[in-house]
Amino acid sequence: MSISDIRLVVLDMAGTTVADDGLVEQAFNAAALALGVEPGSPEHEPMLAHVRATMGESKISVFRHLFGDEERAQRANQAFEQAYHDLVEAGHCAPIPGAAEAIAELRAQGRKVVLTTGFSRATQDRILAALGWQQIADLTLCPADAGRGRPYPDLALTALLRTETDSVREVAVVGDTGYDMLTGTRAGAAVVAGVLTGAHGAERLRADGATHVLASIAELPGLLGAR
Repeated sequence: MSISDIRLVVLDMAGTTVADDGLVEQAFNAAALALGVEPGSPEHEPMLAHVRATMGESKISVFRHLFGDEERAQRANQAFEQAYHDLVEAGHCAPIPGAAEAIAELRAQGRKVVLTTGFSRATQDRILAALGWQQIADLTLCPADAGRGRPYPDLALTALLRTETDSVREVAVVGDTGYDMLTGTRAGAAVVAGVLTGAHGAERLRADGATHVLASIAELPGLLGAR
């Protein structure tokens, strides 16, 4: 089976198809402040470092790690989502250059495209609406749709099941973080492609299993080629 046999492309959103521009960190700062952690304080710095290292992971999982008990994690997650929603509503949300065109080309090649995220469904839908992307993909998935978020394989495997794709060897998983790469490798995807438009660099992407590293999502249709 060759790369051109890929039938399903599972794409991350923030950092891969949607520009982040520091929005996650800004929203995290608001969440930390809601829990009494001042940005720039000694307590805040290691938390921010953890957020950066775990970009791509389900956000509620990150907050459970940082704040311990479930009540505090849920409060932090709610504050994060509200801050992120406010940033999106203020116009701080844009596609990665060439992303919409790449998705259209992948679908024109006869491939199904699924957009995935570590955000909640409410946040994902807010981003899609802000970009006018409600119909851009065959399917959109968040961690609650799949069971577990990244770095587990659930999102990629749920995409396979929902699109009735025959084999994991017909799947490409694409993202900007090491957690995206782990999701792809654990799901058995034939192509696990990292892009350099987001959180992690080429070394981290390759260490976590990238089969290919691309400058951006715009290069993906050319990599996969005509079916």
